[in-house]
Amino acid sequence: MCGIAGWVEWETDLTGKRPVLEAMRDSLASRGPDASGMWVSPRAALVHRRLVVIDPSGGGQPMIRRRAGQDYILVYNGELYNTAEIRNELISRGYSFNGHSDTEVLLTAFIEWGPGCVERFNGIFAFAVWNQAEQSLFMARDRLGVKPLFYAHSGGPNAAGRFLFGSELKALLVHPSVPAKIDAEGLAEVFAIGPARTPGHGVFRGISELKPGYSLEYDRRGLRIWPYWTLVSRPHEDDLATTSARVRGLLADAVERQLISDVPICTLLSGGLDSSALTAFAAAAYRRDNREPIHTWSIDYLDNDRYFKISDFQPNSDTPWAKRVSDYLETLHHPVVIDTPNLVGALAPAMRARDLPGMADVDASLLLFCAEIKKEATVAVSGECADEVFGGYPWFYRQDALGAGTFPWSIRLRERLGLLSRELVGMMRAEEYVADRYRQALNEVPRLSGEDPTNRRMREMFYLNLTRWMPVLLDRKDRMSMAVGLEVRVPFCDHRLVEYVWNVPWEIKSLEGREKGLLRHALAGVLPEDVLWRRKSPYPKTHHPNYLKAVSGWVLRILEDPESPLVPLINGAAVRELASGAMERAERGIYQPFFGQLMTDAQWLAHLAQIDSWMREYRVSVV
Repeated sequence: MCGIAGWVEWETDLTGKRPVLEAMRDSLASRGPDASGMWVSPRAALVHRRLVVIDPSGGGQPMIRRRAGQDYILVYNGELYNTAEIRNELISRGYSFNGHSDTEVLLTAFIEWGPGCVERFNGIFAFAVWNQAEQSLFMARDRLGVKPLFYAHSGGPNAAGRFLFGSELKALLVHPSVPAKIDAEGLAEVFAIGPARTPGHGVFRGISELKPGYSLEYDRRGLRIWPYWTLVSRPHEDDLATTSARVRGLLADAVERQLISDVPICTLLSGGLDSSALTAFAAAAYRRDNREPIHTWSIDYLDNDRYFKISDFQPNSDTPWAKRVSDYLETLHHPVVIDTPNLVGALAPAMRARDLPGMADVDASLLLFCAEIKKEATVAVSGECADEVFGGYPWFYRQDALGAGTFPWSIRLRERLGLLSRELVGMMRAEEYVADRYRQALNEVPRLSGEDPTNRRMREMFYLNLTRWMPVLLDRKDRMSMAVGLEVRVPFCDHRLVEYVWNVPWEIKSLEGREKGLLRHALAGVLPEDVLWRRKSPYPKTHHPNYLKAVSGWVLRILEDPESPLVPLINGAAVRELASGAMERAERGIYQPFFGQLMTDAQWLAHLAQIDSWMREYRVSVV
């Protein structure tokens, strides 16, 4: 994994812009702590930070290759899991290779097949190739958007102008032509949509995100963007036995492909269905290859054994289940326990890792967790996205969510808006904005002719989750892990698995009336029965009253600060009541789910504190 950035401009000689290029490159140092590189020409410049995972002695970037008298220069962030197959095909076409890195294979694939190369890749990637002879830039992002890629273009779609890109927003914001400005749409993305962003929206004015499954070309004629992959709806013709076997086979193959590494690798193990299944396949592969047991890692919070409260969303604690699975699979397990002061202290670093306010302690704890893992490993395998692919969230089963006519995580939007100033709500057109974005999402759904009403609605729900909610978790996992130089792989995002399960009818996905019923059925015999049928429990959060006390106090101090950029944007009286009464409500077991299933009082208060820090540190101006 790495950090990439670049600059193309037609009227300025970029060979004299090295200080700016160095700032763009070094802003991504945490993504690539092992090496850095830069390639500069008058019209284009590419910079790179490297995290060594495959072929330590090779794979350096920017990588330059010449073919038929043309130079191609690549910067690349990601991993290809079918490198061997592509390399063998290219060898049969007359190419040779200097090492075994996927970087060289990817660049050679582009030289051979051009933009169509992305359709052959199985992996997670964001990359850019500059063709020196044609003076053109090509970029692409993986199908599900596991790896990030942002850009800023100063010209229109049919005009040249200036083009900048980077793995993270910070790589663009250090450029002098990209100020940290946010307009009404950006505010709506933060306060009304957020932390689930609209695909393609970069929040800051003038910055866009290359959508998952999209390619981009830029040259003197201007900018062209197109999808190379989309979900396709078709009748599912396999019976239950065939479907289960297919799911199991695809998942096992995805895990094995993603275990390739020249550096230490581990799995993240919560003791839930998803992480346990990945760990089981990984442990089996290690045993087969006579390797030492795989290392596993879990997270919990100090005193959660005292303060954990059972709820509809969190029926039990992960800690005993992680030990249960580790003992069963004979892994080398490492539990990590996060203390409250460290968690509060990590809220601002987590915001910096995202370049945006995010999911508060849900982000901050992951940042601390990844930092501990990085002490022992460079690559981890994680169970993100199984809930989006197989239907694991409560909102797939709750009629109030299914019939709400909005995103299922935005049902309480009006209550959240009550914490904002009347001026901000009016400026954003908040409810109208969310409704427009919801209609936009539904209009994108690839329909299946003749589908019954239940499956039609569930297809919509899966599309919303795959394209709007899943990016929240993928962004979170990428930024928090790469902020400490840890690469995380997500086998449930294998596009072959996603494509197949997309068309499985709801009655099969929800077998026995259970969340992820199909996945549980497919994993029979892989996991113990009690683990296989354990009720879903989301990523753990702290229940310690000192955390709620700390973030409440933080927000109350912000309210007293006349210099706070947040105060003009919020309803001070309502936020003060929320912060002042949070402890009392918590003692009575009353929690308000402001966003999704995890963002209750403590997380929403911390989110507001993150917004205040973000606007101060990034010098965000509202325009």
